[in-house]
Amino acid sequence: MTQARHLEERVNISKAALTPAQRSNLLDFTARGYALWRARSLALLSGGPLSLEREAAYFRARCRPAPSQQWLDIGTSAGFYAGVLASAGAEVLACDISPAMLREAARREGSPNIRYALLNAEASGLPSQSFDGVSIGATLNETADPERMLGEVHRLLRPGGQLWIMALARDGSALQGLLTWLGGLTFPDEAQLDTWLPQMRRTDGWRRANVVFGRWVKN
Repeated sequence: MTQARHLEERVNISKAALTPAQRSNLLDFTARGYALWRARSLALLSGGPLSLEREAAYFRARCRPAPSQQWLDIGTSAGFYAGVLASAGAEVLACDISPAMLREAARREGSPNIRYALLNAEASGLPSQSFDGVSIGATLNETADPERMLGEVHRLLRPGGQLWIMALARDGSALQGLLTWLGGLTFPDEAQLDTWLPQMRRTDGWRRANVVFGRWVKN
């Protein structure tokens, strides 16, 4: 975890710019319990069995990560997608704005194919066209400006590069309204995601209740 600690000293991320949900992820308590929540959350949110194994299989079948590829995992949290990518041989830069999450991810996913970085993915400062693929889990719901984040993704992808998103979509429920008010969460639907990605085309998608998976390719 030396690299992530080193980056923590160099990168200044203002807490004032974070949503309440993002600020909660800075806590060690949240980071330690996140993997347990992640393993059960989609089944709870979708109203039926939806295991991490099934999610990983769906991701691998649609994106086909390979050893020759360079991937960016945005909002890695406990490192789920980073681990799936690394197990396929891809080289992964797993980033998060939470040092606590990075420590937990590095503890759980120690593959030499994964590098960890403390980065704000809305303005990463990474070189343009650096990656063959980008994965984003529910981080898109929590970020302060999801449209800006997706614009940064487009900049970072090489032509023909792919973006994978897992997000909670808008369902108009009172609970989502409360989470938006209390936590600053955003709940886009598929049409909104397409609007935010005007120079990319959606090739695959699947929705179960309010859980959305999708793959886009850069033109």
